[in-house]
Amino acid sequence: MQNKGIIKLFALLFGLVSIYQLSFTFKANQIEDAAKQAAVAKYDETVDGYQDLRAQAEVRYLDSLKTEKVQVSDNEFESIEVYNLLGVSQYTYTEVENNAMKLGLDLKGGINAIIQISVKDILKGLANNSKDPVFNKALADAEELQKDAQESYLESFFRAFDAIKGDTKLASPDIFANRNLRDDIKPEMSDSEVKTILERKIDESIVSAFEVLRNRIDGFGVSSPNIQRLGNSGRILIELPGARDKNRVVDIITKTAQLQFWDTYKAEELLPYVFQVNQALVEAAKETEGDDKVDEVAEVEQDSTSSTIDELTGQIETDTTDVANANPLGIQFPGRGPVIANFLSKDKEKVLTALNDPKNRALLPTEMRYAKFVWGKQDKDSEFSALYAIKSNRDGEPELSGAVITEARQDYDELSRPAVSMQMNPKGARDWQEITKKANQENGFIAIVLDDIVYSAPSVTNQPEGIAGGRSQISGSFTLNEAVDLANVLRAGKLPASAEIVQADEVGPSLGQEAIDSGMKSFIIALAFVLLWMVFYYGKAGLAADIALLLNILLIFGVLASLGAVLTLPGIAGIVLTIGISVDANVLIFERIREELAKGKSQKESIKDGFSNALSSILDANITTGLTALILFVFGTGPIKGFATTLIIGILTSLFTAIFITRLLIDWWVNRGGTLDFATGMTKGLFKNVNIDFLKKRKIAYVISGAFILASLGSLVTTGLDQGIDFIGGRTYQVRFDQPVSTEEITSILNDPNVFGSAEVKTIGSANELKISTKYRVEDNSVEADTEIQTRLFEALKPYLPNGMTYSEFDNGSGEAKIGKMLSSKVSPTIADDIKKSSFWAVLGSLVVVFLYILFRFKRWQFSLGAVAAVFHDVLIVLGIFSLTWKFMPFSMEIDQAFIAAILTVIGYSLNDTVVVFDRIREFLNEHTAWDFGKTINASLNSTLSRTLNTSVTTLVVLLAMFIFGADSLRGLLFALIVGVVVGTYSSMFIATPLMYDTAKKGDAAESLKKKVKEEDEE
Repeated sequence: MQNKGIIKLFALLFGLVSIYQLSFTFKANQIEDAAKQAAVAKYDETVDGYQDLRAQAEVRYLDSLKTEKVQVSDNEFESIEVYNLLGVSQYTYTEVENNAMKLGLDLKGGINAIIQISVKDILKGLANNSKDPVFNKALADAEELQKDAQESYLESFFRAFDAIKGDTKLASPDIFANRNLRDDIKPEMSDSEVKTILERKIDESIVSAFEVLRNRIDGFGVSSPNIQRLGNSGRILIELPGARDKNRVVDIITKTAQLQFWDTYKAEELLPYVFQVNQALVEAAKETEGDDKVDEVAEVEQDSTSSTIDELTGQIETDTTDVANANPLGIQFPGRGPVIANFLSKDKEKVLTALNDPKNRALLPTEMRYAKFVWGKQDKDSEFSALYAIKSNRDGEPELSGAVITEARQDYDELSRPAVSMQMNPKGARDWQEITKKANQENGFIAIVLDDIVYSAPSVTNQPEGIAGGRSQISGSFTLNEAVDLANVLRAGKLPASAEIVQADEVGPSLGQEAIDSGMKSFIIALAFVLLWMVFYYGKAGLAADIALLLNILLIFGVLASLGAVLTLPGIAGIVLTIGISVDANVLIFERIREELAKGKSQKESIKDGFSNALSSILDANITTGLTALILFVFGTGPIKGFATTLIIGILTSLFTAIFITRLLIDWWVNRGGTLDFATGMTKGLFKNVNIDFLKKRKIAYVISGAFILASLGSLVTTGLDQGIDFIGGRTYQVRFDQPVSTEEITSILNDPNVFGSAEVKTIGSANELKISTKYRVEDNSVEADTEIQTRLFEALKPYLPNGMTYSEFDNGSGEAKIGKMLSSKVSPTIADDIKKSSFWAVLGSLVVVFLYILFRFKRWQFSLGAVAAVFHDVLIVLGIFSLTWKFMPFSMEIDQAFIAAILTVIGYSLNDTVVVFDRIREFLNEHTAWDFGKTINASLNSTLSRTLNTSVTTLVVLLAMFIFGADSLRGLLFALIVGVVVGTYSSMFIATPLMYDTAKKGDAAESLKKKVKEEDEE
């Protein structure tokens, strides 16, 4: 081998860089363990809420390493040094954390969400909230088109508008040629010109939303957050590993940050109207009861307003048995100052509906006709909500908006409560002074409204000239985190449109730790078997392969850490699978060397020719697998992209270590005078004299495969597949109990119309852990819906949970056993439809790409046909087995994105096997020109049998180790891979190659393949 020195140097440097990079991961783990131990020592399990306290203590410990300084001289301070590398380099905790390997949600816990920025809202804003009927009809039609379309919302809008526009133009003054867009869109422009401008404007808005969200997330405080745009769909992916407070994350992500300052009405001005509406509801109820029940209704005085006020303020005793009739609005007690009245929080929707009813609003005085009712910020410790009324106007424009805010920071008010201080620009400062001056003169209040919620409504006293300088403060019932987050949101700016979470995953930290433990256990077991097997089968040469394999693993982790790639649980599966695949290259090389030795060649010559002859098969096999991994990377998201990343990196490092490092080690041993048999006493001569007539058995194989395919198709049509929420939408929760529970009982409870009405319950791993899926309120992506559904789930499961468990404990996992919710996922129907379609195109795309690659490499379509037919065969059988068995298997066999990853991996593996056989056929056709076509095919299959079985056995054992000892959540994926490996091995020998033979044996195809050899028909 030439250039050994360069290869040795490169391998050494590559290895050292990987060790250096991984050292940060080990150090970061040590520091995090120290933080956990300090937190455990500080808060015993007997302390109430010890889990939350420990989590907060961990964060404080780690934050102190980032923020605290040590004095190194009189006027010089430096960050704390936590890592000294051989006395050469020193690193702070921030540097260590940034260089350490990033762990995904499923390994570290955290929150993942896909945010949909409303393009509809952006269009309405660009059209200045046009009332044009054609425009609004097109918006509504576009929403309907989106349910079955792969296109963006904007494209659907254009299509819908063109279908109904008639003489209406997009550049109509009533639509987009308005005063806001007068510099961009002129009335004389054509629709195509306007469409181009709108596409640019929408993209600018999405970019703006992306930047706003990125700035908010950067201030959130989690390590290694990930935020990225998903094409031009208006969707943004946000991953927050380590985030634990779901409500806080949702609030930061979805808050539009529409900050406004309004004058408010006082309680005495609008409280009479509230009582008038209340009394109108009483009268309406009396009318519906009929004349026969009039006498049963409590007697109401003609002056209803004053009597109701007296009743509610305690001057008259209320008949508590007739609250619904006397007080239908549920007024709890009148307010004062800017608070009109207080109501039960559960009645908020009912109250606003009644107060905004046009019939009731007719009761308002003319000067109050634009009054807008807004709720105050909800106090978590109170069941009441305060109602405010702001002095709105015809256009709904506030006196001052949040656009004037230039800086916002967390602060404290005069009572030392957390608050948010803001600074305005010069124009805002002038307007603010005028507004506060007016409020002082009228003894009024200024409501600070964020996203239609009044955070505070202070009065302005002792400021006859108003507040100069543009300073203001929002105070209220904030926690410190809420104040920090609000300042962060205001500083980042407002979103250009509403944001909705259309897909979300929440993984508890304990589940992540369990995933790491199980993943590492299966990894070590699989690695140990492969290392021992290679030595058992190839003797001393197997040791060289083992060293190359260990270096390969080091390089994979080193490259992942260097690139900042995120390691996920499927990523670990990808690495473990790479172990099995990487062995294949060494097996191919060693089998070729054994063949050369059997021909009587010298050891050095056999090694040289063996490596040379195996190279073509190694490259073809890895390129086909790499192509499917690349497609998976392009189409996949989150953990699936992590699986593809590790697979691609593993393929590249495997090629390097198998071809170069193994060669270096073997050459070193031989040059020292050592001998290598590439076998042991038990394996020497194994498969040497095997002569199976594969082609003769092909018709039996066709019948067997046909039967399996028919059974699979029949089951797919009748029984179908267990589609996960990725494909149908809905919400899924993984819940752990302190004892085994009955899935039938839980299903019966959750199917009650008062709970979900419909739910699916499955056991995950042990009998005390369930996966619960429901489509209840599947179309509602609001935070309120998420909270309501999870609360219903908790209430329904209460009898099966430990006595006294609170909702908070259930939500976060309680106790050492982590009883409660371990994981939750949400996928909207629109996203589910997109995932389904993208998965279909991923599979189809991989087949097309591979067909073309094999056609390019082997020059005949018969090879491509055989390979793709075998892949179709394998995929159908895997799908069929899942369809036939998912109802009674003791683990989840849902069809989701992970399953699609498995299917694409099966495609790659099946092609890997097939391409190795095809390479040997091509070689034998060139070497043995006197053989008939059938003999060449059989000889090729027999000569590769040792390699095929060796690779299949090692890969299967690796997968079985993960299946038995790995995480429960991966069992479905691993089962698909196990079935795929078995079926793929079979199809490469009995489907792909025989089918290629049957299509090539007649006419001139065989002659071309054989290079001038006359064909003898076996039939």
